[in-house]
Amino acid sequence: MTDPDDMPHLLVIDDDERLRDLLRRYLSRNGFRVTAAQDAQEARSALSGLAFDLLILDVMMPGETGLELTHALREGDSTVPILLLTAMGETADRIAGLSAGADDYLAKPFEPQELLLRIQSILRRAQHAPAPPPQEEQESLIQLGAFIFDLKREILTSHGTPVRLSTAEAALLKALALSPRLPLSREDLAQQGNLDSNPRAIDVQVTRLRRKIEPDPKTPIYLQTVRGMGYVLHPD
Repeated sequence: MTDPDDMPHLLVIDDDERLRDLLRRYLSRNGFRVTAAQDAQEARSALSGLAFDLLILDVMMPGETGLELTHALREGDSTVPILLLTAMGETADRIAGLSAGADDYLAKPFEPQELLLRIQSILRRAQHAPAPPPQEEQESLIQLGAFIFDLKREILTSHGTPVRLSTAEAALLKALALSPRLPLSREDLAQQGNLDSNPRAIDVQVTRLRRKIEPDPKTPIYLQTVRGMGYVLHPD
C-alpha cells in the first residue's frame, strides 16, 4: 500500500463546494493526497503550514481572485506549480493567467482525464533532475549556455539543477529546439507545440522563457526575434 507521504500533495482551491468535493474524490482515487480550500484566505492558511506539489486554482472566486493569488504567490517568489481552472475561455483570460505566473490553464467544463494528464505533465517537469542519459541519447540534449534542454524528457537544467518550466514554456522550447536556427512563425509554434494560436499568447511565453534561459532577457542571445516572421533558437 502506498504511503500517503509519498503521494504528490495537491491543494484544490475553488468556491464551488460540489466541484471541490468531486475533484478531491477523483484525484484521491488516482494516487494524490488532496487538501481543499474554499477561497484564497483558506489557501494561504494551508500554504503557511504545508508543502504542496501543485495548486489547482479557480480563477473566479469571491474576494481575492485566482489571478490575484497567483500573482501574489509569484511576487513572493513561490515556485509551486499552479494550474488555473476557470469558466472563462477567452484568449485574453488565458494570457492573463499565464502572465501572472500560472503553469497551465484549463477551461471549465473539462474532462477529468484531461485534468489528470495536465497534472501529471506539470509534476513530471517539476521533479528533480533525472540521471544523466546514456551516451546514445546525448544528441537529444540542446546546449544554451549554462542550460541544457533534454528534448526527450522536456526538462531544462542548469549545472545539473532542474529549472521549472510551465507546460506551455516546455512545449515552446521543444518546438524551437526541434528546428534550431530555423525561424518559425507564431502559427508554426502554436501548431507544433499545441499552444494557444493567438500571437500575443506566444509572445507572453517567449518573454517568460527568455527570463529563464537568457543572461539578459532584453538582449536575447538564444531565443531571438525574427522581424516580420517569428522566433528562432540559436543553441551553442
